[in-house]
Amino acid sequence: MTTASSSQQARHGSARICRGCWDQMHMPIPIGGPLALPFRALGITRSKMNPDICTICERSFQYVKKQRQITADATILFADIRGFTDLSERIEAVQLSEIVSLFQDRCAQAIWAHDGIVNKQMGDGLMAIFNFPIVRKDHASAAILAAQEIQGNCTAALNGLALEALPGRTLGVGVGIHSGEVQIGEFSTFRSDFTAIGGVVNQAARLESHAAAGEILISAETAAKAPDLAAGAETRRLALKGIEQPVQARVLVKH
Repeated sequence: MTTASSSQQARHGSARICRGCWDQMHMPIPIGGPLALPFRALGITRSKMNPDICTICERSFQYVKKQRQITADATILFADIRGFTDLSERIEAVQLSEIVSLFQDRCAQAIWAHDGIVNKQMGDGLMAIFNFPIVRKDHASAAILAAQEIQGNCTAALNGLALEALPGRTLGVGVGIHSGEVQIGEFSTFRSDFTAIGGVVNQAARLESHAAAGEILISAETAAKAPDLAAGAETRRLALKGIEQPVQARVLVKH
């Protein structure tokens, strides 16, 4: 039997068993093929966070990890549409929703392709986690590659919709990435789906807020974990809100 994590999937959404349950519990939960039918009847289906994991991973963290929270090494990615606030004041809600839907879809496809999960969607922005529940030792590289695909996939498509709605306007995407130890688990008494919190998450969000359209800002920690992808990148010294000391970020620019 081929395990869920022994090799890269041909494409995201093709996993026959949940890659998260396999990596975290070594438990083969069927999510594709005839064996998945009884599980679907019990409400166990592919997760919206990543179609290669299941809703057990998404909603039953304590069952999977036997505790409410864990500390894990991970890479966090934030992405956001630049110019969206200004645009939202000038076009109709239907056109705005088309732009948001396209952005979220293109980002998700890129994140899933590199084994990340879309953990939060916040209108014109999102947060992704790499290395949980699908294990990727090269999670920093995976996040950077996903960010590059986000930039490549989103820019032309977003500008096509923006120009159609409001000629002369352009849109872009800013991305921030940071790696390190995060707290992952359930932090709410009324929701069971997991998330990540901590300084690494906060710094990734702050980096994203400083990224111009077309830029990917990665922390020094992420760059150290993915030296080949960060080679030759410009260094930018940033004062980030809530972080006492200036931060050295590396700037990957879409060309």
